[in-house]
Amino acid sequence: MTVKEFFGCTFIAYGPAFALFIFTIAREPLRIIILIAGCFFWLLSLLFSSVLWNIVWPLKDQLAFGVVFSVLFQEIFRFFIYKLLRKADEGLQTFSDEPPTASDKHTIAYVAGLGFGLMSGAFSLVNVLAMATGPGTVGINGDTPYFFLTSALMTSCFILLHTFWNVIFFWGCDKRNFPAVGFVVGFHMLISCLTLIRPLQPATIIPAYCILLVTMAIAYKLVGGSVNNLMAFLTCKRAGYASN
Repeated sequence: MTVKEFFGCTFIAYGPAFALFIFTIAREPLRIIILIAGCFFWLLSLLFSSVLWNIVWPLKDQLAFGVVFSVLFQEIFRFFIYKLLRKADEGLQTFSDEPPTASDKHTIAYVAGLGFGLMSGAFSLVNVLAMATGPGTVGINGDTPYFFLTSALMTSCFILLHTFWNVIFFWGCDKRNFPAVGFVVGFHMLISCLTLIRPLQPATIIPAYCILLVTMAIAYKLVGGSVNNLMAFLTCKRAGYASN
């Protein structure tokens, strides 16, 4: 049962992100470079958070302190990678087989955000998955038996949120739209603070996924999406399946 739970939680947490990588990134060398850059900058934010956590030793036992400053460092390094990618945009295009288009900036934001989210998800769940293989039984001492499932769901949520947040953040920086930037920072802080509620319950996960849906809709709108486009896409897919 523990092995089944391990694979189930792994697929829940990383399945959507892995699908995005396979279908939208894996065939493009430029996008792979940007994805790795996103992972690297998230690691830098973790490094600086760890340094601060070790320096301010009286607050080491305060989990909320670490969460707040971890979010702030992540957003600072999100801005740093935005500046770096915008300056390197012309140089990166030399690695691409396709000519630059109007959607390239949104694509860069999306790919870097997915890298941000993947590295965040890897560090947030890898120890939990290691415990999922056993031995032991979750909830035997009265704790919630859904610990691994809720952790996997929150990890998947954060990976996707980082992807959409990056699109909104980059757009806000390009347009000097500070409310958009504030939206990303504020909701990142909010959802991160929700994870301080132990144990994680549906009351914690449901708001997080509601915010994910809102964030996804906003990002979709900012990149030029519309209801008509979405309906056309769905119609084409249905037609394709019908013809088969």
